[in-house]
Amino acid sequence: MRACGQAVVIVGVAAAGLVVPVLAVVCTVLIVGQLFDQGPLGLYAAVPSATVVGVSTLYWFVRRGAGWTRWRVGREAGEPWRVVYSPREALEQDARGFWWTGVSYHRRQEVARLVQFVRWAVRDHQVQREGAWLLANPVGVVLLLGVPMASLWGGLVFMGSATVDSRHFFGLNSQPLNLLFSTLIGGVLAAAGLSAMPWAVRMHGAFACRVLGGGPQPSRAQLTERVAQLTETRADAVDAQAAELRRIERDLHDGAQARLVTIGLTLGTIEHLMAPGQTAARELLAEAREASAKALQELRDLVRGIHPPVLAERGLPDAVRELALTAVVPTEVTVSLPGRPEAALETAVYFSVSELLANAAKHARARHVWVDVLHRAGRLRVVVTDDGLGGARMEVDGGLRGIEKRLGTFDGTISLDSPVGGPTTITMELPCALSSPRTSTSSARG
Repeated sequence: MRACGQAVVIVGVAAAGLVVPVLAVVCTVLIVGQLFDQGPLGLYAAVPSATVVGVSTLYWFVRRGAGWTRWRVGREAGEPWRVVYSPREALEQDARGFWWTGVSYHRRQEVARLVQFVRWAVRDHQVQREGAWLLANPVGVVLLLGVPMASLWGGLVFMGSATVDSRHFFGLNSQPLNLLFSTLIGGVLAAAGLSAMPWAVRMHGAFACRVLGGGPQPSRAQLTERVAQLTETRADAVDAQAAELRRIERDLHDGAQARLVTIGLTLGTIEHLMAPGQTAARELLAEAREASAKALQELRDLVRGIHPPVLAERGLPDAVRELALTAVVPTEVTVSLPGRPEAALETAVYFSVSELLANAAKHARARHVWVDVLHRAGRLRVVVTDDGLGGARMEVDGGLRGIEKRLGTFDGTISLDSPVGGPTTITMELPCALSSPRTSTSSARG
């Protein structure tokens, strides 16, 4: 009987999800029409009003219907059905007073919040699945619950109407025997529907798991915890690697470089102190001093490749500007960072921009490059655009794929737009928390 009660509620929820929004739209149109006395303005007021009411009611049933289904299936399974929606990033207000939604600016905060909510609801995968469930649920009810419910209620009606309907079985005119046969047939149909109802309800729950995605599985919480552990472990590994590279850079800078500088000065002093007649020895000392100078330069280049000093001392904005100044192609840099990213992320972005500038000069044959670095809604966004030949592709072993792997360590993404003939636009986005609230907005050309 419990399964029968659940089936009745399931049918009611499925029907309400389709019928109530339609009734809400019809009632809104009638009410607005009465308010305007069926005048010409009534149509212009009824359409937006009905749209707002219909969409709001439909969204309410989409979320509540899916939520009730998850609760019911989770209660039957004895495990909660956890669902994770994509986060809605906080609105940010710029210096001009406009609100940034992630794609557009708006003067009024309410409008920006509405635009952000609509964009989130349309793009979120869970909301999309819930919308699909609103349409699939009636189909599942008809296919899975329809036969057992028809058998149950048909059998009950068949038994209940036996006394008022003149039925004859096997040509018998005996009222008691015909009533007995009606009761037996109706009872068998009702019993068959009643026994099949729990199975139908379980199948409806399995169908809901397939459409809504996931389900109340015991390992789901463990999997979520494991993902969190792996994310934390990866962050610790990245921080440890960055700290080790900085330690190597400091050791090379304070140790080997200092000793090479001392050796070069000593060789230069000995060369000046030697007698004028010792030409061969002076030439050997000069060669040794030049070799030490070359070794020092190579070591400095190595240190710079490990962790550029300007990146450690001045941060990502000045490091990117230095890349622009030393680039082969004239480069314009625009930076807007209200703070400083973490060191490991700065390093990844720096070397990615460095490689993209090199590609623009080497492969794209660009005449000008633009680099935009900004932070919006908790994400660091770097856009590199050149006016080169275009036609760039994400090849398997190419440099862009290497940049994608480097950014993937920080859950970053890279997108490429490079039609033949140019221009080429490469966008890198990474989740980023800044360390200080100061504001830095500037431009530079190299």
